[in-house]
Amino acid sequence: MSTRASAWTVSPKRVRIQHGTSRKASLIPADLNPDMQGYQTFIESKIKLAEQNGHIGTDGVEFHTSTKPHQNDSGLWALRRGRALIAASFGLGKTHIQIELAKAIHKATGLPFLVVCPLGVKHQFQEEDGPRLGVRWQYVRTDDELRAADTPFLITNYERIRDGNIDPRLHDLAGVSLDEGSCLRSLGSKTYSVFEEVFAKVPYRYVCTATPAPNNYRELIYYARFLGVMDSGQALTRWFNRNPEKAGDLRLHPQHENDFWLFVSSWALFLYRPSDLGYDDAGYELPELKIHYHRLGVDHRRAWEQTDDRGQRKMLLDAADGVQAAVREKRATMPERVTRMLEIVISGQPGTALESSGVSDQIVIWCNLNDEQRAVESILKEHGVSFSSIYGSLSIEESERRLYEWKDKRTSVLLSKAVMLGHGLNLQQCHKVIFLGIDYKFENFIQAIHRTYRFQQLHPVDVHIIYAESEDRIIETLQQKWQQHDELTVKMQEIVRKYGLSHSALRGELGRKIGVARDEVCGQLFTAVSNDCVLEMPNVADNSIGLIHTSIPFGNHYEYTTQLEDFGHNDDDRKFFKQMDYLIPDLYRVLKPGRVAAIHVKDRILYGHQTKSGFMEVEEFSDDTVKAFKRHGFLYEGRRTIVTDVVRENNSTYRLGWTEMTKDASKMGSGLPEYLLLFRKPPSANAQQYADEPVTKSKDDYKRGRWQVDAHSLWRSSGNRLLAPEEMAEMDGGQVSRTFTAEQLHTVYDHRRHVAICEALDQRGHLPSSYMLLPPKVTRDETDMVWDDVVYMRTLNTDQSRAHERNHICPMPLDIVERTVRLYSNPGDVVLDPFAGLFTVPVVAIQMGRYGHGIELSGDYFRAGVGYCQDMERKVTTPTLFDWVEQNEPEVLHRNGSGPEVSRSAQ
Repeated sequence: MSTRASAWTVSPKRVRIQHGTSRKASLIPADLNPDMQGYQTFIESKIKLAEQNGHIGTDGVEFHTSTKPHQNDSGLWALRRGRALIAASFGLGKTHIQIELAKAIHKATGLPFLVVCPLGVKHQFQEEDGPRLGVRWQYVRTDDELRAADTPFLITNYERIRDGNIDPRLHDLAGVSLDEGSCLRSLGSKTYSVFEEVFAKVPYRYVCTATPAPNNYRELIYYARFLGVMDSGQALTRWFNRNPEKAGDLRLHPQHENDFWLFVSSWALFLYRPSDLGYDDAGYELPELKIHYHRLGVDHRRAWEQTDDRGQRKMLLDAADGVQAAVREKRATMPERVTRMLEIVISGQPGTALESSGVSDQIVIWCNLNDEQRAVESILKEHGVSFSSIYGSLSIEESERRLYEWKDKRTSVLLSKAVMLGHGLNLQQCHKVIFLGIDYKFENFIQAIHRTYRFQQLHPVDVHIIYAESEDRIIETLQQKWQQHDELTVKMQEIVRKYGLSHSALRGELGRKIGVARDEVCGQLFTAVSNDCVLEMPNVADNSIGLIHTSIPFGNHYEYTTQLEDFGHNDDDRKFFKQMDYLIPDLYRVLKPGRVAAIHVKDRILYGHQTKSGFMEVEEFSDDTVKAFKRHGFLYEGRRTIVTDVVRENNSTYRLGWTEMTKDASKMGSGLPEYLLLFRKPPSANAQQYADEPVTKSKDDYKRGRWQVDAHSLWRSSGNRLLAPEEMAEMDGGQVSRTFTAEQLHTVYDHRRHVAICEALDQRGHLPSSYMLLPPKVTRDETDMVWDDVVYMRTLNTDQSRAHERNHICPMPLDIVERTVRLYSNPGDVVLDPFAGLFTVPVVAIQMGRYGHGIELSGDYFRAGVGYCQDMERKVTTPTLFDWVEQNEPEVLHRNGSGPEVSRSAQ
């Protein structure tokens, strides 16, 4: 066993480390086989930071004399950016910054500037900061009012844009600022879709918010899309891994975390304190935050009347069991929670009840359900407590009237839902907050807290959280998200403090990720190389590979490393295949004439926000792969279809839902299989079209009968009676699956019977919703074009999980590799995988008597793969006791009447 490591740089004249002959001139056209210097340029072009779109010079810009230093720097940075997220903490002056931006942009362009704000925020522009900064803001409700405005500084509410009262496309706006951009948090929402469309042509665009949710990466990505920084589809595939069991659940790859936040900081300013930009924090100290948890007991006997999805009775109440369980618990515990709320309200005031006016310590109460809000109104009224209650069915004017009523201290309690009124408002005249209930929506929760807990707050803030014992898991999740939020705060502070507001410094940091330290480990039966496969392929000799078998990255669908050389690190499929153009000619060169390159691929789902039509579509990635390989001289010989589990696919995409199917079947496409694309390098001679070194089969092993069955597609029924669907429905999952599989393999397929069995199982509650119990089966005798029995749990990820190591994002099932190696290579052949991952292909090659050669960019995967190769090599090369005895039989064995006996020397 040997190990070598060397520094590896891009140079067309580098010393070649290889075990074969020198590289010959390629027969592929030069424009499709660029030199390595061109490859270096291509890799450098992948460095992605948001481009600066500001065209207003900042040298002569002077902000109002009251502008604080951190506000001045933030405003100038935003002007240079042109489109940016200003995520300044509560009380740092986002309103002030927006007004100064509007003044500068109007002065440079002569065009109006529009601020879009939540309910109740416009008075901060019109009555507070605007007059102080010498700007008169006009509130507009319709297109006509906007046209007739006598000031270029305009303000409106989100609802006016969303409902079409104002269409920015009809007006020549210089800029727009979304004060509190939480409306963009849901990509598929009406608000997001309208805003993206109507503001697309506005040159200067800003989003202002205090706390992007740390656990909701989509929010940041949707901001990026609205600002024109990056397509959300690119962002989702570049840095995140989707949960295959749950659509929409994004997991930031640990290896991409730093790059993701560096990219975000190139267009988003996260400012938590003035000291983040090097200034004094004097005057920006937060008061004490006191969190009071009120845990109410519940009667768990109510759980005995409930059952789970398997029909089992529950022992304990748990609101975390789903949406219905959460709402049920909220309703069941509402009287106790309202009573505790009243105790908190009363205990905080002199006497036994609040007076209806003149109360100095006001209170904000946040609720979740309409019934809760009505119950609070009733009990406050009963005890003589004045309140302003705001809910969704009120007009904008009435909602604002009630809000100002409370802000003028004419009522004691402000009552509303956090999702409605918890964003943007400054409620710091109050320092006592009550959450009547909780849920998983951390963003609404933390925003609601910071309506009162913010810079310039003069009193300690008391936050009372009332929840039931059955909501313990929900409160734990909320606390975890709070911790994540604090960690994100520290992360972004570090980035801002390290790089300041310098675009070039960020670019330089990302540029350091170019370049790979080459590492190579060789065994008796394998070669494992850690390198960029494009840079490594020149080290492989011409016509030396018996089989190329790999699962190429699925375009920009996944990224596996932080390296820019990663093939998944491309903006789109066009650039992905441009990088493949540097690799495929070398794959063609090293493959023996007439031999096969078996490429594993899958077509891709494009979501509505990724398509021009706005509808979910399927991208024919497999067809594009065929075109790419044919472009470089390969012959396309067909494809194997590998059936996947449609139920699991729907769980990860929500595109094949049963409910949606019942509403409109035309909306539903089909489950997407995977494909093994078969390409062949032309043999040297065309007479018989045999490979120069044919892949042969022995007729002693491959009988005529097997060939005839393999070649024939007709099947006959055995005539045995089949079990009735009702009989099969009585079996457990394992029994019915085995019985159904055996039936499918030995009888003519009956679609009606298949459906009847599934329906009978469903009627008895035995049909799983998380995977497909009875997928259609196709036998090997019927056709070899469809592989329907691949075991997707059988991958090297199983060993990774056991060792508590990081799993591969898209592991190759061992079944696919075993069949491919057996069908298309001879014993002793070198089997190459240029995207080796966990080295599944080299491991199987070793196991099946071939020589494995793998190339992998990820250092973690490489180290794991080397271990798997070494383990397999030991298994196939270490003789057993019986092997040793058999090899030394003349010396150590002798006949002793009844049979062989091992001699003392053997023992």
